[in-house]
Amino acid sequence: MSPRPLIKAASVRERVNVPIDNCGSQLDIPALNALALRSLVSLFEEKEKLFSRRVTLTEDGFYREGPSRKRTIIALLGLQRLAESGGAAPVDVASIRDGILEDTSWVRSVGDLGLQTWLTAECAPERLEILLNELDFGKALNTFSDGRQACTKGLALFLAGIAHARLACPGTLPDLTDVAVDTYHLLQDNQSEGRIFGHAAFPRFLQHAFCSRFGTFADQIYAIYALTTFARAFQIEEPLGSALGCANSLRALQGEMGQWWYLYDKSACRVVNRYPVFSLHQDGIAPVSLLALGEATGQSFHEPVYKGLSWIAGANELGDDLRNQDRGLIWDSIAPRRRIANYWEATLNFMNISHGPRVESLRIRYEARPDHFGWLLYAFGRFGLPKVGIAAVPDKAQ
Repeated sequence: MSPRPLIKAASVRERVNVPIDNCGSQLDIPALNALALRSLVSLFEEKEKLFSRRVTLTEDGFYREGPSRKRTIIALLGLQRLAESGGAAPVDVASIRDGILEDTSWVRSVGDLGLQTWLTAECAPERLEILLNELDFGKALNTFSDGRQACTKGLALFLAGIAHARLACPGTLPDLTDVAVDTYHLLQDNQSEGRIFGHAAFPRFLQHAFCSRFGTFADQIYAIYALTTFARAFQIEEPLGSALGCANSLRALQGEMGQWWYLYDKSACRVVNRYPVFSLHQDGIAPVSLLALGEATGQSFHEPVYKGLSWIAGANELGDDLRNQDRGLIWDSIAPRRRIANYWEATLNFMNISHGPRVESLRIRYEARPDHFGWLLYAFGRFGLPKVGIAAVPDKAQ
């Protein structure tokens, strides 16, 4: 089953480059890419050749956390997609990539292994055979705890990595069909009749009641992408039914302002906790997954993707644009000021009482993460940067 290029650049731009009510601006995708690139540059640690885990704006200025290999990989995937359109990054991407590809000691989960494989397939497919010989993919589901617990996000990243390896080097690598099929079946077992995925099938004892019944938005959207890419790589259509079922359930539950809510009850196919709503989901991994699914199936997800992007640009519950051009960042999320608000919402939902946090109890979380901008560029990097070039790169957040 070859991918069908049903989503053209022109159609996407027509959809997103329109005035947005309540914020008086436009969602210009190349400009959004430029802002994501500026954000990544401000998060880069020159000494370690890695991106910081996150930066947080405090009363005393920016607080920067240490480097993260996992989030660096996602940033590199986005920069690779941007480079394919001719967009250049003002950092030495090649040296960062080489350092990541040469070191697998950081891999501690099937999700980590999936990301390492995905990056290798996209950026250095000639090194895939070395990676497959170095790490035992056949035993990974039993070796790593997220494999043994059948954690949805970890399984999805692992399956996506295998699928990308097969797409990059069809017929030339050791056969990974058995482990891919096993991973696919574990994912299927996590999905309910309402097409929502639970967080894990076999979590630790004290977590079982929660993790087997509830799943985050990340669980849903990574599973959609993995199933779509698996179907494409192994030329089978069955996984697309599971992916479409989940995507359509999410679309039905999407907020009126385009919010991709945080936590779902797979048994009842409903939202349990709405917040935090992450920018990473709105303009990053949701477009990555839904646009890929649309290309594979011909079913359009432009409208929910557009609504999610509008939320970033100010058409949200606070009426604030999360894009901060002065600092060259897109803020992390909108969340309750007090964590207890989430517990109250979950409790009332179980009682079938609709009572979410009031607007005055919400706030913008002034943080930024490199994986957010990596997924944004992976989704939209093919549209390149503004023709006039990106704005001057600001000083790094201190």
